[in-house]
Amino acid sequence: MKLGTLRRDGGTVAVRIDADEAVELGVPDVGALLQDPDWRTRAADGDGARHPLADLTLADWAPVVPNPGKVVCIGLNYRAHILEMGRQLPEHPTLFSKYPEALIGAGDPIEVPSYAGGALDWEGELAVIMGATARRASEDEAASTIAGYAVLNDLTMRDWQYRTPEWLQGKSFENTTPFGPYLVTSDEWTPGPELRTVVNGDTVQQVGTDDLVFAPEALVSYISQVFPLQPGDVIASGTPGGVGHARKPPRYLSDGDVLETVIEGLGRQRNDIVVPRDAD
Repeated sequence: MKLGTLRRDGGTVAVRIDADEAVELGVPDVGALLQDPDWRTRAADGDGARHPLADLTLADWAPVVPNPGKVVCIGLNYRAHILEMGRQLPEHPTLFSKYPEALIGAGDPIEVPSYAGGALDWEGELAVIMGATARRASEDEAASTIAGYAVLNDLTMRDWQYRTPEWLQGKSFENTTPFGPYLVTSDEWTPGPELRTVVNGDTVQQVGTDDLVFAPEALVSYISQVFPLQPGDVIASGTPGGVGHARKPPRYLSDGDVLETVIEGLGRQRNDIVVPRDAD
């Protein structure tokens, strides 16, 4: 199934996306849907108001899970990206956090204050969305707790990121992380299809999503040894090679640029970069 959070009448509603329409499921968003232990049945049987997909644009889609309890991000998880950054393959996943205020929809503008706009970098990623609690789970157990997958771009302020050894400050600026447009359930999609990041029509990242050092079930298992993952929580599984910061000379995003992120089978994002002339 494909599940999304659709903006309607000043609010949002969770929908199932069928061949040519979005069907309302009677809850405000996908995060709320996933709180129901029987969410798969509820999603499959939902038969509320219907909206033709032809009448919708990317701007109609909110973040898949608008307010997750946790967004856990993984650094250095694609072999090619690790090598281009001059690092060794890690023994354990590198974890950092992002906050829900950073999340935007698949067609929303990426709004960056001018004081943080000097070194904006793209990081196309596969997002893993939890559908059940994982606490100290084995990898086999972890696999059954994954609801599905979506597209995410972990836009990064490199100058802020590297102010200190900790990355959080460069990773969680408000309204900078497109997430969606929808989730595809784990019984219908598994890592492998290609991820592409495109800047102003130029493909800058292109790789199969099975090049991960740590696969989704391994990430869920590892994180769950530290703290429980709950339904609706999100894992951003890391970015492949091709980021702007690693280029010589570096290449960064600027006001007016168009950032597109696509994963085959999971949909596409198109986001305009907006950097005001004066600091907010």
